[in-house]
Amino acid sequence: MSEQNEKLTYKKGFRDGLPIALGYLSVSFTFGITAVNMGIPPLAAILISMTNLTSAGQVAGIDIIAAGGGYIEMALTQLIINMRYALMGISLSQKLDKRYNMLHRIISSFGITDEIFAVASGQKTDVPPRYMYGLITLPYIFWAAGTAGGALLGNILPQIIQAALGIAIYGMFIAIVIPPAKKSRGILMVALFAALLSCAIYYIPVLDFISSGISVIICAVAAAAFGALCFPQDIGEEAVSDE
Repeated sequence: MSEQNEKLTYKKGFRDGLPIALGYLSVSFTFGITAVNMGIPPLAAILISMTNLTSAGQVAGIDIIAAGGGYIEMALTQLIINMRYALMGISLSQKLDKRYNMLHRIISSFGITDEIFAVASGQKTDVPPRYMYGLITLPYIFWAAGTAGGALLGNILPQIIQAALGIAIYGMFIAIVIPPAKKSRGILMVALFAALLSCAIYYIPVLDFISSGISVIICAVAAAAFGALCFPQDIGEEAVSDE
């Protein structure tokens, strides 16, 4: 076992998770406000964040709940939105050390998010369970605490502050898309295609029968197909260029 691996302690993971946790606090606070404003009870909003760790999935989920959507619509929406976590888990499994038995894998999989995946996969050596648990701890606590704060205290804030916080989630989505879109024309075109398709479904009267959850599914699948057909990636060439 390498010396570098031994340095990946719970304490180091805990410290590495602090910046992620601070970022999650404001977004989850906004989620709490948004959920309550859409008619979700505060306790239900808090439980959603405690049992899920997916910002986009949670926002889409409460939208479906508020609109009275069905279970199949909810299941398909969550499957498509959160499919990336399965791919992240498969990729991250190549970085785990030999102490990672099945129980550790199941527990850690609950806490995989885009940011946690990026930090864990960026380590120079195999990742032990203790480091992953440390990395997940603060983001999980802050995500649940922020939701509780927004759900319970959001109505106390002035309306202008609530309105400002209400766009934080959309700002987060934009922040996720813009950096890779600057580097890749394909990503930019796929994002624009998804946005245009979403606007078409929302504004064209003949399509007003499509619910918000089904709209997410249609846009996600259509944009992915558009990207695969028009901007295919040659994995072999990409690997060579990375070397």
